[in-house]
Amino acid sequence: MSLLRTAARFTLGAAMVGAGIAHLTSQREEFQAQVPHWFPIDEDLTVVGSGVAEIALGASFIALPRQRRLVGGLLAAFYVVIFPGNIAQYVEGTDAFGLDTDRKRLVRLFFQPLLVLWALYGGGWLSRRRGRGRGRGPSHFVAT
Repeated sequence: MSLLRTAARFTLGAAMVGAGIAHLTSQREEFQAQVPHWFPIDEDLTVVGSGVAEIALGASFIALPRQRRLVGGLLAAFYVVIFPGNIAQYVEGTDAFGLDTDRKRLVRLFFQPLLVLWALYGGGWLSRRRGRGRGRGPSHFVAT
């Protein structure tokens, strides 16, 4: 495992633990404001649940290096699942975390795919290796 991939995994894992703790403590109301009005689960329960999920995923990404592919994939899926909430924040014009203009909320949407790629990279899903098998070119992407 490369040093860069390990650093990416640790950094993202620590950020997720920090965000999860913020969900449960000091930033709880800010996160509640981001839950879309149409979401069928209570805002506080949604924030607590997502905070617990973030702590579990972040801690697992750091503490379970042999499971990095699984956790990286789950983390990427988590980012995809919460993306509709980010879209709703933009569409509904909800102010939270300094995202107080449509432009700021729109720019934020472009960071979600980067988080997905970061999780996949840290999990070893985006490794580049030389191929020797039939039908493969000189190089291809494989999961490590």
